[in-house]
Amino acid sequence: MSNLHGALTTINWHWVWLVVAAFLAGVLNAVAGGGSFLSFPALLGMKILPIEANATNTVAIWPGQLTSIAAYWPDVRRNLRAAVWMGAAGLVGGSVGALVLLMTPQRTFMRLVPWLLLFAACTFAASGPVTRALDRLKIKRRARAGVGEVHAPQRLPLLLAATVVSFYVGYFGAGAGFLFMTMLAVLGYEDIHAINALKVVANTLANGIAFIIFIVDGQVVWRLCLAAMVAAAIGGYVSASLARQIPRPVLRGLVVAIGLGMAAWFFWKQ
Repeated sequence: MSNLHGALTTINWHWVWLVVAAFLAGVLNAVAGGGSFLSFPALLGMKILPIEANATNTVAIWPGQLTSIAAYWPDVRRNLRAAVWMGAAGLVGGSVGALVLLMTPQRTFMRLVPWLLLFAACTFAASGPVTRALDRLKIKRRARAGVGEVHAPQRLPLLLAATVVSFYVGYFGAGAGFLFMTMLAVLGYEDIHAINALKVVANTLANGIAFIIFIVDGQVVWRLCLAAMVAAAIGGYVSASLARQIPRPVLRGLVVAIGLGMAAWFFWKQ
């Protein structure tokens, strides 16, 4: 018994939680978004600077998002034109957001964190009522559409809105999946699988350009990043198919609960 206790005391539980949180972040990003709500606090727990934690988190979760695109590829291909525009917006918005983050003081960034989390969670929570209200205004168009047809928004609103959300991805990113899903629902998308696919495309490219900027600027703590990267990639690949099996209200409730819980935790820590 004493040997077991000794072994447990020698384990660095911060490292254990980092790997577990990164795996769960990959799972959550695949099914609903918001995985950074888990991985970002875990990196902060490793006693690194907040902007370093955010940059390291961005690089760590990016392979998991890339594997999610592979898992969602049939849905991406069915919405290829919109995916191209979402990807372009991701590159532009993500690059600007990452550059602004690097100019933000560490203390200012930490003060913004709980507000950003709270905003993201509340926005996603409101997406259901907003979508239902918009649906009532689109009855005639839906009646003319074929079964399962996607009501794609116009190109310019899609591009502008996705660029704004992608800016947030490059700047912080936790809960950005909520914002993309809400944006797409407000603009007219109703199929949850199409929403997830387009969200993953924009998120991946926005984080991808931020990934490059953070590496060039030397903000990534690689000893933490590599462990989290492998765990997040595995989580993202093995669980993307869960999004097709979990009812939409359950997904919404799960991500809202996580978002509000992490916002409350950061408010308490300040």
